[in-house]
Amino acid sequence: MKRILTLDEFILQRQKDFKHASGELTALLRDIGVATKIINNAINKAGLLNILGAADQSNTSGDDVQKLDIYSNDLLIDCMKSSGQCAGIASEENEGIIPISGVHDVSSKYVMVTDPLDGSSNIDVNVSVGTIFGIYRRLSDVDGPCNVNDFLQKGTELVAAGYVLYGTSTMLVFTTGNGVNGFTLDPSIGEFCLSHPNIRIPQTGNFYSVNQGYYLKFPTGVRRFLSHCFEEKRTLRYIGSMVADVHRTLFKGGIFTYPYTSDKPGGKLRLLYECNPMSFIVEQAGGVAIDCHGNRIMEQEITELHQKTSIAIGSPDIVEEMNGFIERFKGQ
Repeated sequence: MKRILTLDEFILQRQKDFKHASGELTALLRDIGVATKIINNAINKAGLLNILGAADQSNTSGDDVQKLDIYSNDLLIDCMKSSGQCAGIASEENEGIIPISGVHDVSSKYVMVTDPLDGSSNIDVNVSVGTIFGIYRRLSDVDGPCNVNDFLQKGTELVAAGYVLYGTSTMLVFTTGNGVNGFTLDPSIGEFCLSHPNIRIPQTGNFYSVNQGYYLKFPTGVRRFLSHCFEEKRTLRYIGSMVADVHRTLFKGGIFTYPYTSDKPGGKLRLLYECNPMSFIVEQAGGVAIDCHGNRIMEQEITELHQKTSIAIGSPDIVEEMNGFIERFKGQ
C-alpha cells in the first residue's frame, strides 16, 4: 500500500521548488494549514457554538458580515501573529492592513492576503464555504514594519496561493508556482494528506457557473454567451461560494464567471483577496483567468486594498469562447 504523504511532509520535500526557497515560507504554509483546521472544526460545530447568523455589521466592501466571518478572520490573524512567519495580513474583513511584529526579533519576508470565509452567507444552510489566501514577498525593509505597498502587488508577484474548501470533505488546494496539489483532511489523524497530486483543469467542459439572476444587468456579450451555453445544452451550476464553484470547475472543467453589471460597472469580487489567488491556482493547473473586458486578471494594477473586478475563470477553450462573444458585442 502506498504511504500517505501529509501536507507538512509534502511542503518540506518540495521546499526547493519555491520561488524563494526558505524555511520561513515553508513554515508559513504549514501555519496556514493549522489555522484552517481550526476554522474547519468551528464550522462543523457552528450551530452548537452559537456562531451562526449575521453579526449586524458590514465590511469595507459593503457586504453583510456573518459571525463566522469575524471568528475566521480573528483566528487567522491570531495564528499569523503567533507564527512569527508573517510580517502582515490584509483581509477582506478589515479596512486596512494589520502589521505583525516579529517574534523573537525575527522579521518575516512575507505578507498574506485573505478572504477568511468565502461564501459565508451559505453557512446557515450548511452549504460549502471556503478560505482563500495569497502570499507575497514583501517589498519593504525586513527590519521595519510592513506597509500597504507590500500588498498592492500584481497577481504575477504571488509566491504562493491556495484555498480550503469546507464541504463534504475538507480540502486544501495550493500552488507555489510549480503546479497545483490537493490535500484532503483526514479527521482520524487530524492531518491534510495528499489526495490529488498535479491537478490539471480540463481543456474544455460542459459546466457554466454564474448568478443567472443578474442576467438582464450583464453586458450584451456576456448575455449572448450565456444564451449560447443554453443553446448548446451546457449545464448551469451555481453554488454562490467562489471557492466551491471554482473547485468544481478546476476538476470538471467549464467556466465560473462573475461579470460586471449595469449597477456595479467595476465588478463585485475583490481582486486582491479572491481573484488573484484563485487565478494563480487555475493558471498553474492549465486554465485561464480574465476580466470581462478580456484582460488577464493577474496582470491588473492594484491601487487599493479592496479593489474590485469582474472575472471569467476556468477551462481555456470556454473562457476564450466567452471572450470572443465579449469582443464581438463590445460597445453594445
